[in-house]
Amino acid sequence: MAKTVDMRLKTSLLEDTVKKLNKQIQMEGVSSFYYLGMASWAEIHGYKHAAQFLFDHAAEENLHMMKIMKYVNDAGGHAHAPEIKNIRNEFASLREVFETILEHEVAVSKAINNLVDYCFTAKDFGTFQFLQWFVGEQREEEAVSRQMLDFFDLIGEEGQGLYLIDLEIGKFAAQINAAAQTEAK
Repeated sequence: MAKTVDMRLKTSLLEDTVKKLNKQIQMEGVSSFYYLGMASWAEIHGYKHAAQFLFDHAAEENLHMMKIMKYVNDAGGHAHAPEIKNIRNEFASLREVFETILEHEVAVSKAINNLVDYCFTAKDFGTFQFLQWFVGEQREEEAVSRQMLDFFDLIGEEGQGLYLIDLEIGKFAAQINAAAQTEAK
């Protein structure tokens, strides 16, 4: 009996590329849930603007995950839904939340850069081109994280400091959202 091949599963993607993209899908899914855990913590501690920023960011990270999943599937690979475990839900302070965010975003940038390097070396230029958006996005993510941490240093956490920091996070998030909407048009 002749073996039939499902033509939908034909792909120009290398098997290693699919595995690496699935690993990045996992990382983006974890990112989304990291932000959800942080958002919930911020919300129950009265940081409503920080919570909204974090809830919005969780949704954005989920979109990043879905963008990679769609790319893999459209290219004939098989994207895997991530398994999410061990999400942190407790923090000592709002500053710790944003320090954790910066550490995580730096790790995501490193992972994206390693994936880009792999694609260039493997001559997978389609995936290399696809990932360029993520390279720019990660630069932006790191810059936003650093800006948020600057609020703690510039304003200080004493007295009404945390209240003012929360307000500044809300204003900054509104600026980011407005810029993103303008860019989308």
